[in-house]
Amino acid sequence: MAASVAEYLVHQLVAAGVSRIYGIVGDSLNPVVDAVRRTDGITWVNVRHEEAAAFAAAGEAEMTGSLAVCAGSCGPGNLHLINGLYDANRSRLPVLAIASHIPSAEIGTQFFQETHPDRLFTEASVYSEMIGTAAQVPRVTRTAIQHALTAPGVAVLTLPGDVADQEIDDDGAPILIPGACPARVVPNAEDVAALAEAINDAKKVTLFVGAGARGAHDVVLELADLAAAPVGHSLRGKEVIQYDNPFDVGMSGLLGYGACQDAMEGADLLVLVGTDFPYTAFLPSDVRTAQIDIDASHLGRRTRLDLPVHGDVGETMRLLIPQIRRKRSRKFLDSMVKKHGGLMTKVVGAYTKNVEKTKPIHPEFAAVVLDEAAAEDAVFTVDTGMNNVWAARYLTPNGRRRVIGSFLHGSMANALPQAIGAAFADRDRQVVAMSGDGGLSMLLGELITLRHYDLPVKVVVFNNSSLGMIKLEMLVEGLPSHATDSPAVDYRQVALALDIPAVQVEDPKDLRKAMTDGLRRPGPALIEVLTDGNALSIPPSITSGQIRGFATAMTKQVLGGGMGEVMAMARSNLRNIPRP
Repeated sequence: MAASVAEYLVHQLVAAGVSRIYGIVGDSLNPVVDAVRRTDGITWVNVRHEEAAAFAAAGEAEMTGSLAVCAGSCGPGNLHLINGLYDANRSRLPVLAIASHIPSAEIGTQFFQETHPDRLFTEASVYSEMIGTAAQVPRVTRTAIQHALTAPGVAVLTLPGDVADQEIDDDGAPILIPGACPARVVPNAEDVAALAEAINDAKKVTLFVGAGARGAHDVVLELADLAAAPVGHSLRGKEVIQYDNPFDVGMSGLLGYGACQDAMEGADLLVLVGTDFPYTAFLPSDVRTAQIDIDASHLGRRTRLDLPVHGDVGETMRLLIPQIRRKRSRKFLDSMVKKHGGLMTKVVGAYTKNVEKTKPIHPEFAAVVLDEAAAEDAVFTVDTGMNNVWAARYLTPNGRRRVIGSFLHGSMANALPQAIGAAFADRDRQVVAMSGDGGLSMLLGELITLRHYDLPVKVVVFNNSSLGMIKLEMLVEGLPSHATDSPAVDYRQVALALDIPAVQVEDPKDLRKAMTDGLRRPGPALIEVLTDGNALSIPPSITSGQIRGFATAMTKQVLGGGMGEVMAMARSNLRNIPRP
């Protein structure tokens, strides 16, 4: 029995558990699209921009852990995929991209829309190959799927349209070999023993936990209890370790809060647990450091490393904990936890109290109201920028919620398309896209996708008519903000024009009802919150250089005639700082 290459490929995807392909139809991709039309168990999801297709596939893969697929037509079509694929690959998500290509006879002749996808996507993938003949398809496609699932990461198949139409012999043999269960990575016993000795000898131990500790929440906290260790976390580690954690001291880095930074700098042994935290300025260079990671290439590449342990976090804890002696003194732990509680109340919490009459609305207050109104198993997708800050500081994890973002690649406009993929993965679960007005405007057309498929995504727009994080970066560097503001846009009206229920909130006393009602609506909805464009986030550790940068920027602003803007910024960021 003969089938086309495109049909065989689609059957392979179905056998791998794929139920949809995100993309935009077009020319060289048409054989694949038609094969989807004729195949049971798989559908085509028509997005408005291929970048959104890649982000949506990544959002689905993040939710399910299974293979998700996106596709782009030749040349410009598949080039649009690259930003979302870069993000998915850095996040180690199992995504397969189909990059269709110009007719094979024209490759190398500077033909219309000619690019070389098999070369272009190499840096954004763990596997990238071109299919030149029908005979390649069974093994190359299977190999791509295996790479995506087991690396994990992005696999790219480049497929010329004429090859997609070729016939392939189908002898009825299984088209996909069964996937193996993930292997256990057990650390070397000598490395574990050395770490145990260091923990036992140290007077002050701090654990800093990342996303690599997923599934090991309880055993990491068991270690923290034995070692009397405060537990800080990275942004990706927040949903993994912060809930039900009496040892929590918050987060470090540019978005950080609480006592995490003090706990790391005050320790005499810092243990990095399943994290490849990239910001070396927030990792102490004068503290003895151990690192546990399943990927040996992560060991020591960010900061000093005295005790490397290559292994899965859970497997490492299983061997490590029996060797740890319970510490008698809990003074360091108690002092850091107490300090964290004070900072959360007096500094982080200060921006959310007594503000129900304050206009413009504090974005921190809006984040707290969202957190309180959202479902216990809500999925939050978070735009890069200031929304990362508000999510890090004010969303409450509980072991059931998910927080997804472009946390490693740092792309704008990720929240809405990732929410599309999350909603397709589970239509019965509340999905909330925490969008900035800058991010939403970049892929605004995907609101049409929400309406097209009636996806139950709630888009909460923090609209400050500004690129707030860029403004902060400029001020830290001593530059007055420039080109960071945008004209006021009524996103409520945009949503209503697309037949999406929407509300705009300007008065903080209306916020709670608007948030609660909007999240309860069936189908898509948009809640636009007009927030203070001068609200900035302050990192947990402020250097003298950053202070000089602020002062220099403010001086330049005043000398340039912007005294009113300087005073407005001061009022927005100083009025809630607690007084002694």
